[in-house]
Amino acid sequence: MADVTRRLFLRHLRGTPTNWVRLHVAGRVRREGTGQSFWYRPLTAVLSEVPVDDRELPLLFHARTGDFADITVQATVTYRVADPALAAARLDFSVDPRTGRARSRPLDQVATLLAELAQQPALDLLARVPLAEALTTVAPVREAVSAALGTEPRLADIGVAVVSARVVAVRPEPELERALQTPTREAVQVQADRATYARRAQAVEQERGIAENELQNKIELARREQQLVEQHGANARRRAELDAAAELAGAHGKAEREQVANTAAAERARVLATAEAEKERLLAAGAADKERVLALAKAETVRAVGAAEAEAEAAKLATYAELPPAVLQALTVRELAGQLPPIGQLTVTPDLLADLLGRLTGPTGTLTGPTGTLTGPTGTVDR
Repeated sequence: MADVTRRLFLRHLRGTPTNWVRLHVAGRVRREGTGQSFWYRPLTAVLSEVPVDDRELPLLFHARTGDFADITVQATVTYRVADPALAAARLDFSVDPRTGRARSRPLDQVATLLAELAQQPALDLLARVPLAEALTTVAPVREAVSAALGTEPRLADIGVAVVSARVVAVRPEPELERALQTPTREAVQVQADRATYARRAQAVEQERGIAENELQNKIELARREQQLVEQHGANARRRAELDAAAELAGAHGKAEREQVANTAAAERARVLATAEAEKERLLAAGAADKERVLALAKAETVRAVGAAEAEAEAAKLATYAELPPAVLQALTVRELAGQLPPIGQLTVTPDLLADLLGRLTGPTGTLTGPTGTLTGPTGTVDR
């Protein structure tokens, strides 16, 4: 169907590649062909639109065979409009110029004509053959329909060409079809029963084989279990022997390690004792040498001090020998005073002073010093 668009008082038609369009204005053809697109005035234009694509027409009709059996024929006819100008002249393909819709249904007329033309040769052929042949030979029916439609002049008069004709199925009534299927169904059932019996026999044979296989498997499993038990025993004995050998080797190794350790400990103790004894000996020798050296050094020191003291005493005596007696007495008093304890307070009585002077002066009773003269037990002291 073409598209018609309105623009004020004009119309625009746009066709398709599968539709043939013709435009008449004032009784004359202005445009025609497929894929047309043009402007026109709807008041003066006459439009025709013819589809030129291939169309399928399914057919389903009843027929009677030579043995008076009713059958149903299902066929399909493919046709197209080969001469659209002739078809537009013979059939009403006009469309409304205002809306673009078809005013009639010319394709229904073509379909009715094709159905009647296809049924006639099929009915003639099926009426001459029995039911069994009609159901099993479909090719003659197809050839007869194709030949009849291909040479029909009425189709050429309206510009229609048949592309192909196919017979899809030829089937009897349901009851008759079931009756015809009964021998085949029974034969198939017999074959199915045979297959069932054969399957059952095969299943029994397979079950027997399975039972034998299970028995053989049990025997083999028992034999392997016995071998496994024997192998376990042998493995246990071997493991015990290996464990005993390992324990024996471990005991020998332990004894050897203990012996080596004891020997090493004894040797270490002996070495330590020897080193300790040597150390003590060296310490004793060192101590003896130290004491001897210290004794020698002390003796040498004492000797040197004694010699120095003797030399100092000798020098002192030599010096004293050269001094006058008065000086010696003064030094003696000074020496004596240095050896007396400290005196915080001194009380001199006449008796004490007389006794001291008597000891110092001797029989003369007079002590003469460098600064004065001490006289008698009751005399005076001059400084």
